[in-house]
Amino acid sequence: MALEWVVLGYVTGAEAIMVLLLTLPGIGPLHKGLITVTRSLLKPFLSVVPFCLFLLMDIYWKFENRPSCESPESCSPSEHLRHQKSMMKSERNALLIAAALMFYWILYSVTHLVVRVEQLNQRVEKLKNQD
Repeated sequence: MALEWVVLGYVTGAEAIMVLLLTLPGIGPLHKGLITVTRSLLKPFLSVVPFCLFLLMDIYWKFENRPSCESPESCSPSEHLRHQKSMMKSERNALLIAAALMFYWILYSVTHLVVRVEQLNQRVEKLKNQD
């Protein structure tokens, strides 16, 4: 299961870097190529959504089937510690899932807006050249 979280972490990092690069001013000639690369990666990155849902169901299943250590007498100290570590990992993984979904949504929105602004700028230039 650890490999899935590593992959999700790398994808989330790539999404965050692309959002950052798309919103940076002053990168001039790289901007058009970056938009093309980002637009071509949006469809493969869409697979993050069902992947995150699968991982979220996995967290839920682990949460429902965990041993209950609600009273100090019901579990040994090592079992209690393992239960607490498991809960912390689940919370961390849930934050990673939320970040991956949020960055995909932001990347999609920013890419759409940047493409729209570029189209409007081309239209303005075309109208200026006609006059």
